[in-house]
Amino acid sequence: METQLPVTPARDMTVDLVVIGSGTGMAAALAAHERGLSTLIVEKTEFVGGSTARSGGAFWIPGNRIMRDSGSHDTTDRAAEYLKSLIGDPALEERWTTYLANGSATVDMLLRTTPLEFFWTKGYSDYHPELPGGSAVGRTCESKPFNASILGAERARVRPSSIEGPVPLPIAGADFKWLNMMARVPWRGIPALIKVLAKGFGGKARGREYITAGQALVAGMYAGVLDAGIPVWTRTSLDRILTEDGRVVGVSLTQDGRRVTVTANEGVVLAAGGFDHDVEMRREHQLESYEAGWSLGNEANTGEGIKAAVDVGAELGSMDQAWWFPEVAPVPGGDPLVMLAERSLPGSFIVDGSGRRFINESTDYMTFGQAVQARERAGNPVGDMWIVFDKRYRNSYMFAGAVFPRMDLPAAWYESGVAHRASTVEELARSIGVDPGTLAATFHRFNELAETGSDDDFNRGASAYDRYYGDPTVVPNPCLRPLGGDLYAVKVVLGDLGTCGGVCVDEFGRVVRSDGEVIEGLYALGNNAANAFGKFYPGAGATIGQGLVFAYVVAEHAARQRAALRIPASN
Repeated sequence: METQLPVTPARDMTVDLVVIGSGTGMAAALAAHERGLSTLIVEKTEFVGGSTARSGGAFWIPGNRIMRDSGSHDTTDRAAEYLKSLIGDPALEERWTTYLANGSATVDMLLRTTPLEFFWTKGYSDYHPELPGGSAVGRTCESKPFNASILGAERARVRPSSIEGPVPLPIAGADFKWLNMMARVPWRGIPALIKVLAKGFGGKARGREYITAGQALVAGMYAGVLDAGIPVWTRTSLDRILTEDGRVVGVSLTQDGRRVTVTANEGVVLAAGGFDHDVEMRREHQLESYEAGWSLGNEANTGEGIKAAVDVGAELGSMDQAWWFPEVAPVPGGDPLVMLAERSLPGSFIVDGSGRRFINESTDYMTFGQAVQARERAGNPVGDMWIVFDKRYRNSYMFAGAVFPRMDLPAAWYESGVAHRASTVEELARSIGVDPGTLAATFHRFNELAETGSDDDFNRGASAYDRYYGDPTVVPNPCLRPLGGDLYAVKVVLGDLGTCGGVCVDEFGRVVRSDGEVIEGLYALGNNAANAFGKFYPGAGATIGQGLVFAYVVAEHAARQRAALRIPASN
């Protein structure tokens, strides 16, 4: 998709706040503008939205107005109990308590400054609901379908989704669960499909383009940015951060080969994403086996914001962490495909290169990735991973967001070795290159456990999160069913939604040095900063949630700093 929109020419100028990056960074610009700060958004690519535009667009912000208005009795005190029991590390407590304290105000700010509307995805469990303070009904919200046609010509500037179909299907996360189950629970799946089709085609007939997920969140924030008159410079990259007497005073930028300097009275906000596609950094800090093209993050995320911060003395943290996400291995020249519900659905299990199970397949995707990472670091890598399932599974559920029930797997998958099928487990083992006896033993052990409904080996289905994507028609455990008949194996690789290590910041989002001292005038948020939750993922949307909340926190801090110094806003 090529945009023909003109680029706002960059020039030497002075503003109060410069925001580098246009994903959740747009929220920082909106909050700052509302507080009277002049703001500039700088975007490296021709599109706005970053990885947020390619995401599910949900946010995990406990105790917000959307939840309360929908009947939730969740409180930030209960969420604090959950985060304390989950994270443990007292060094992070100031950050996540600030997050909780400002979450509701962040949502209110977005409702004031954008045309977005949100809803609570009730039932989408926290990722660790069994912990004290955890919630099986969840704390995740997402955008209602958003009419992107209000952007007019600027619609073309919104970064395309990672999944775009030939027909308008504004599918929200809450719809996906039941659309995936249409063959098994048609009384829920068919109404969900009718609703989506009516919204998509009905809107198109009226000249409206309804979009959902990260596309909706980004388009809505961008509409707010345009309405506020906040300038956005696309195709403009960060060269370096400028300092005077130890304080950040601006940035040097390049747009189409031309360099300009922007002075920032109140600071520079780094919201340029992580180092998703810097393979050298990924292998240095995370996995030596990491392959290019496995990340689902914005392809422009190559760590420039992190590197620029290090050049002015920033400390780094959590560089070994990513928002890991298992994927279907790509065919040659293709892209990996997402796996979300597939790992929880009954009639399947995952094995490592030896043909053995090694994890609760239904666990949250970050925990799954950390288990793979731990194996590699211990000198016992998982090797090739395979999801094994039977014909009944294939006939019952969508697979990888692209293969509908009863459809055969794509021929290219078989031709490239990504997929295999066989009539016996021993034949399947030989096809994927594992010991037949080992895979057969795994197969029979799994079936024995599935018959009882209790996974004594890995506790699959014990958590409310496991069961969210399970099959409610399978009892007593919606995640377990013995396999039988014809068998399939599809290769799985460990990808991610982006990295979550970056510069260390304090509770106000201010970047700090290794000695703990603040670098005045420099802020960081989202995946440009080290994860506020350490090595944990509390629930669906915690990535975007902390990006949005700390965008608000940063803007509030910058505005208070200006007020304290009594510096009038720039024109």
